[in-house]
Amino acid sequence: MAILEQKFNHVSYLWDEQKANSLGDDEVALLIYRSNILGADLRITNYGGGNTSCKTYEKDPLSGKEVEVMWVKGSGGDIGTLTKSGLAGLYVDKLRALEGIYKGIEFEDEMVGLFNHCIYDLDSKAPSIDTPLHAFLPFKHIDHLHPDAAIAIAASKEGEKITQELFDGQIAWIPWQRPGFDLGLQLKKALDENPGIRGIMLGGHGLFTWGDTAFECYINSLEVIEKASQYLEDNYGKNRPVFGGQKIESLEPSKRKDQAAIISPLLRGLASSYDRMVGTFSDSDTVLQFINSNDLEKLASLGTSCPDHFLRTKIAPLVLDIPANQDLSDLGAIKEHISKLFATYREGYKDYYEKHKRSNSPAMRDPNPVIILWPGVGLFSYAKNKQTSRVASEFYINAINVMRGAEAVSEYVSLPLQEAFDIEYWLLEEAKLQRMPKEQPLSRKVALITGSAGGIGKAIADKLAKEGACVVLTDLDGDRLEEAVKDFGKDTAIQTKLNVLENDTITSAFKAANLAFGGVDIVVNCAGLAISKPLTETSEADWDLLNDVLVKGQFKVSQESVKILRAQGLGGDIINIASKNALVSGPNNVGYGTAKAAQVHMSRLLAAELGPDKIRVNVVNPDAVIEGSKIWEGKWAEGRAKAYGISVEELPAHYAKRTLLNEIISTEDIANGVFAFVGGILSKSTGNILNVDGGVAAAFVR
Repeated sequence: MAILEQKFNHVSYLWDEQKANSLGDDEVALLIYRSNILGADLRITNYGGGNTSCKTYEKDPLSGKEVEVMWVKGSGGDIGTLTKSGLAGLYVDKLRALEGIYKGIEFEDEMVGLFNHCIYDLDSKAPSIDTPLHAFLPFKHIDHLHPDAAIAIAASKEGEKITQELFDGQIAWIPWQRPGFDLGLQLKKALDENPGIRGIMLGGHGLFTWGDTAFECYINSLEVIEKASQYLEDNYGKNRPVFGGQKIESLEPSKRKDQAAIISPLLRGLASSYDRMVGTFSDSDTVLQFINSNDLEKLASLGTSCPDHFLRTKIAPLVLDIPANQDLSDLGAIKEHISKLFATYREGYKDYYEKHKRSNSPAMRDPNPVIILWPGVGLFSYAKNKQTSRVASEFYINAINVMRGAEAVSEYVSLPLQEAFDIEYWLLEEAKLQRMPKEQPLSRKVALITGSAGGIGKAIADKLAKEGACVVLTDLDGDRLEEAVKDFGKDTAIQTKLNVLENDTITSAFKAANLAFGGVDIVVNCAGLAISKPLTETSEADWDLLNDVLVKGQFKVSQESVKILRAQGLGGDIINIASKNALVSGPNNVGYGTAKAAQVHMSRLLAAELGPDKIRVNVVNPDAVIEGSKIWEGKWAEGRAKAYGISVEELPAHYAKRTLLNEIISTEDIANGVFAFVGGILSKSTGNILNVDGGVAAAFVR
């Protein structure tokens, strides 16, 4: 296998012989394994793009006879993460028998419903529109992939000629045609007319390859993609500079990120005029080469070619016409200018819809751009959640690779607008969208929580993420942050150190949120500490530390967050974690209680000031949350025990007994309190206090 590994310079050879051998003769397991390693390389196929299959012989549960069954990736899946549950298992003879009742290309949609009558495995995923493309090919293992290099050739003006010459007739060519039953028949026809070929190129779309075993299929796919990739490599810059040569210089990396972090919330707000979006920023070399080129305007306006590309990114991006080094200090003026660009884009999209809609087309969807290009800075993408915006960014980068390759060997050709529209507003695509599960309450929100490496802050982050939010974990303790972030998926959380007393760390934390997610919607001021001493023992240093961390820290973080919330223009939430001690006069607690009372009143003041911006400011008051809390480590617990004349060990029971509900309060209880304010039910509540203390009568708000 070492020899094979050296053959591939443009794709990753990931076949592990030991792993494959462990799967034995289980062809379905080998299909899943092959699919996963193909999907692990974005040069081979995009997330969710392409599909793979194998054919086996199984015992028919009704007749007891052996029947041929095709196992193929089901609708909406991803080969990189494919499992058995993501496959559709169908009778091959029944699928092929559908040819006898097929009435023609205008009845394509009717055929999809008939696939369900061909299902062998009752646990099957819904069969996709590509099912017949695999059914009419006789091979045991088949890959349908969307490699950048292959699509570059498929989307070039001379694609058919290049395919014929490059592969010596071993790869057949089928001109662009929308996926469906008829395309399956076209694949069969191409194979019948070209016996012995190793694959088929679909114009403007992708590649089909096959083999008698999972390994042979895998190697065939890699070899074809490698050959196409090398051909492109040999032609870059040969006849003309890539993308017509460089037009402008990029800003240096740190300045690019500075500019992107400032403008991203503004772009996010404009892109969210229809529905709130989450963002992704990329300034990769591939992106910069394209957006800084002479050909940017020409190619960007043409739009993408492969259906998967424009379904994720819309047919074309929005290109910003402001200099990369533009002074962004006057965001109001910048927003006024960019708002006009967005308005023009929306009008253009509406025109595209009106000109190409059919009598039964679904209603026009969100007319805002998904991809925004800023020459000299980078690419911004906005979609319903982080995974979707990240994938949209990846897809547009794939589209850039396609355009670069096509222009190097010929001339890039995008899909005709009517074809693009018919796919974007395909009734089957609409049905797929309607079948998607209901979004979680916070699926379009981004939350930054201070003091969230553990204790109450971590519980809040866990809760908000569980309800669909992206979370930014911040804390003084870098080691605890590193551990805390491991509990979240890559599209759910980032971590960054933040000291509420240091302006630079506050600014950098919000910058990280802007770059990772496009902005922020929920800010939870949870960072804190506690000192319990009588008046005469409370030092000036104790007093200053408590008021600096709790009061000034809340002030600084809130102040920085409002800049972003206002730039977005989407409203938002500031939740301040105060304490029962803000309302109750307890013993030996003058510094802490005073600071907590200041936090509460600041919250009222901010609620009054920020209401016109639709920014809600509310307070959650915990009491005696001992589990996982750093506050209860060391002298605070000792101080409170001393104040009540009991031992430290007796504190939990003491606090529970003094509540009306006789309950111990957990970090999860406080997190639920935060969610009550930000989850949507209390969207018209601001300036309020929610006590989560088990019922302490003395702390009743009055």
